[in-house]
Amino acid sequence: MNTLSNTKIPNTVSILNGRLQDPANRIDQIVDIHVADGTVAAIGKPPADFTPDLVIDATNLITIPGIIDVGVCLREPGQEYKADIASETNAAATAGITTLCCLPNTCPVIDTPSVVELIKQRAETAAKARVLPIGALTRNLDGEHLSEMAALRDAGCIAVSNGNSPIRNTLVERRALEYAATFNLTCLLQPLDHALRDHGCVHEGKISAKLGLPGILEAAETVALAKSLVLAEQIGTKVHFHTLSTAQATAMLGGSQYTNAQISAGVAIHNLHLTEEHIGEFNSNCHVIPPLRTEVDRAGLRTAVADGRIAIICSDHQPHDPDAKTNPFPNTAPGISGLETLLSLTLDLVHTKVLDLNTAIERITWGPARSLNLPYGRLNVGAVADVCIFDPNAIWQVNTNKFRSRGHNSPFHNWRLPGQVQWTLLAGRVVFKRS
Repeated sequence: MNTLSNTKIPNTVSILNGRLQDPANRIDQIVDIHVADGTVAAIGKPPADFTPDLVIDATNLITIPGIIDVGVCLREPGQEYKADIASETNAAATAGITTLCCLPNTCPVIDTPSVVELIKQRAETAAKARVLPIGALTRNLDGEHLSEMAALRDAGCIAVSNGNSPIRNTLVERRALEYAATFNLTCLLQPLDHALRDHGCVHEGKISAKLGLPGILEAAETVALAKSLVLAEQIGTKVHFHTLSTAQATAMLGGSQYTNAQISAGVAIHNLHLTEEHIGEFNSNCHVIPPLRTEVDRAGLRTAVADGRIAIICSDHQPHDPDAKTNPFPNTAPGISGLETLLSLTLDLVHTKVLDLNTAIERITWGPARSLNLPYGRLNVGAVADVCIFDPNAIWQVNTNKFRSRGHNSPFHNWRLPGQVQWTLLAGRVVFKRS
């Protein structure tokens, strides 16, 4: 694998003979795409007098809009010993991900315009993927004092969130949602009641009992979800519920979405594949928050993704240094390094007939763009030319030691998965080419 040098940057590109899968525009056909000056210039026949600097033969390959990953941790600033923006955007490029929406739990927290500007500058220097900061809902994520959301929005934040830090006071949550609504900002919330979590690290059930680990019961998610749903509906805030993990939560969500189009939800790809059973004998790479739950929960989440109650599949990318996963299970850091397996794990749901291809691609492209009101995730004429081209017939074996991400913490090591990215274009510029 390699990336192209920037000695000659193509200004015009033709992608020929590929199968274009663009759910936003309801396109699924073998057709040529022509790119000029960072946007889609034509689909089908090239424009008059169009001469491409680069021709990509996409025969037997599938072309989709660049993947949008919502709610990633890039670790910079503050935890560069785990990862940084350069390493993680490089990993994203190899995985067909062109847009990363990063959570505010950095150090310092993304609660001032200066931190937003720092992240944007580092991403522009790396030049491998677009990084869109999500600002802090409360200052320093303390759950008590509201951030300067207007300043964060003006600095370039696309949404606000408290990350995985709880807002214990319901009145503060109400004020935060009201303030966000004033500035038409989407709130990204992770529904997890802090008191009911009670230091748990796995799903409360047979596996937690067998291993003697503190559990997190289902109600820790559903109680928090119910509270936030009621507040969001009364206030009128646009809310995205990040990484749901229970079947009951999806049932609750469905009724609210019927009456409130401003409610959306996402799920981490690992919760669509793994259950509490995969923890085995204290596999710390399966320590995630929200936790891996039951077979019933996994089935409920898959159904919700298929029928549209869950609009977004994300990696929930959380890279860690090796030491963070070597302590006794409850003391290990939760999270999975997920960028480089996101597309293939999503395609595996197609292979196992959980999703059709169009739905699977929509959940990682147009679904995130629509939920967060982003001008990406589609490839119509005039659209930004973020493109992922992958081989649907390639089967590869996950080797976490070869991850471009600095985080190698993944339970999918040695899994054989379908789909391998061949080219990634960011605004018409090639940022990855498989050799």
